[in-house]
Amino acid sequence: MSQRADASQCGGVVVEFESDDIRDSRAKKARSIPGSALIYLKGPKFLIYVSGALSMWGDRMWHFAISVFLIELYGRNLLLTAVFGLVVAGSVLLLGALIGDWVDRNPRNKVAHASLFIQNTSVTVCSIVLMLVFSYKQRIEQIWDGWLTVVCYTVVIILADVANLASTALTIAIQRDWIVVITGYNRGHLAGMNATMRRIDQVTNILAPLAVGQVMTLASNVVGCGFILGWNLVSLIVEFFFLSRVYRIVPALSVKPPVVEEDQEYLQTTKRRSQGEGNVAQPQPLTEGNCNSSVHLKEITDLPLCFRRFRWLVSTCKDGWRAYYRQPVFLAGMGLAFLYTTVLGFDCITTGYAYTQGISGSLLSLLMGVSAITGLMGTVMFTRLRKTYGLVNTGIISSCLHLGCLLLCVCSVFAPGSPMDLSLLMPYINSNSSAELGGMASKRQKHTYPLTGGSNQPLLPDRSSIHWTNNTVLFDNVPSGTAPESYISIILLFLGVITARIGLWSFDLTVTQLLQENICESERGVVNGVQSSMNYLMDLLHFIMVISAPQPQHFGILVIISVLFITTGHTMYFLYAHKAKRKRRHDT
Repeated sequence: MSQRADASQCGGVVVEFESDDIRDSRAKKARSIPGSALIYLKGPKFLIYVSGALSMWGDRMWHFAISVFLIELYGRNLLLTAVFGLVVAGSVLLLGALIGDWVDRNPRNKVAHASLFIQNTSVTVCSIVLMLVFSYKQRIEQIWDGWLTVVCYTVVIILADVANLASTALTIAIQRDWIVVITGYNRGHLAGMNATMRRIDQVTNILAPLAVGQVMTLASNVVGCGFILGWNLVSLIVEFFFLSRVYRIVPALSVKPPVVEEDQEYLQTTKRRSQGEGNVAQPQPLTEGNCNSSVHLKEITDLPLCFRRFRWLVSTCKDGWRAYYRQPVFLAGMGLAFLYTTVLGFDCITTGYAYTQGISGSLLSLLMGVSAITGLMGTVMFTRLRKTYGLVNTGIISSCLHLGCLLLCVCSVFAPGSPMDLSLLMPYINSNSSAELGGMASKRQKHTYPLTGGSNQPLLPDRSSIHWTNNTVLFDNVPSGTAPESYISIILLFLGVITARIGLWSFDLTVTQLLQENICESERGVVNGVQSSMNYLMDLLHFIMVISAPQPQHFGILVIISVLFITTGHTMYFLYAHKAKRKRRHDT
């Protein structure tokens, strides 16, 4: 009051002071907006997003380019690509548990830095080898009667496989472990980070192959290898710096529970007992337990070093699979793995079938873009559903949506325009029924474009009749002016595949967060490593399905089998959800 009385005698001084206060508050607010943005840009979440985007972009470019490079190297033949796919899937299947165990046993910063260095170095060296092979292919083929070419192919496949294994370790470390710690085990923040990482993955899955494909098309394969080489070197430096900074500003990342083997623990205990500090070891009572342990320990130490290492590898894999089986979210993880046995996705199999049904490359690229948008919608739906209904119920809703959309794919098998012909799978039927089925098949296959080859023509023709572009495959012998009898079947198929991705990615995020929340920190790596092995195993099954039924007329059967596998996977999740809800009611 005295200040106002004094100020009232001074005319407008009060107004001047008030205007200064208002001006200061406005300036403070203006400074706070860019200040908060700067804090976010320097925060761990943004650094993880940028690092993940660089890593995913490089992975997507490399996975697309290496497939094309191997086809070009082997005279436009799929042999090297098939061998590479088999080696990659087999190595992750066999070594997934070991990779996860290595992630669990070592400090987080060392795991991330080692995985990042091995991955980028392998891709860089592989790119250099490919550049040399493309530049001096004729000379290399003349050395050692062509065996040097075989050596180069082997080196390329091994380096690419090592890069994939390192990428698997980095994914487990960052997306399954670091994110959980960075969010402070807050479920809401964890769901947001998972959804954002998946959106980044969806965008890079479309743009990265398109970018490197344009470089390879407009320039050459050598320039494409150089582009990937340069990207990996720059990405290595940026990711290394960002991950190091995240590790420094999040102290919880430096705290990790140790993992000790039972045999190692027994060795250390026995050594401490027998070599005490100046104390005579006291004789222990002879019991059945320590007798068996002593015999077991003697058997281990008597083995040669190589056998002990092999026994440790086998034991680690076995323990990893046991740890995966005893997890409370085992059924949910298995359900997610079963979703990998499907032809209902935008891979080479569905692409090849689409071309046989008259779908152009430009239209297919457009459909892939739309599918990416629906995938992003699935990530948005996941965050909304989790806030409203909880994580377990979100998985149930996503499963029902996924299965409901896939019913359109089942309908496409029997819709007008479908080329399905069961007579090709029944060679021992009588002549009358064979003639009837043959007549029906001939009517329904008027729109199916003939491909070069005999009656056993596979789903994808010989690569000599294909033009490889940046992201499409164009057949030479597809008549451009022939209109198919009906587009209803192919429309229903892609409508189901595209819309199903909303439920698919929402379900994937649900199971991912369930694994993050319910697996103890000391087993987080090995369990997710086994989960990766299961995913690759089920993915191999869908290639075996295609090899068993390779013709376009068989694709309808593959669709039905795929839906059965997906239904089995979602049924496993329903069983998990039932057990989880029953346990929750019992606890309350």
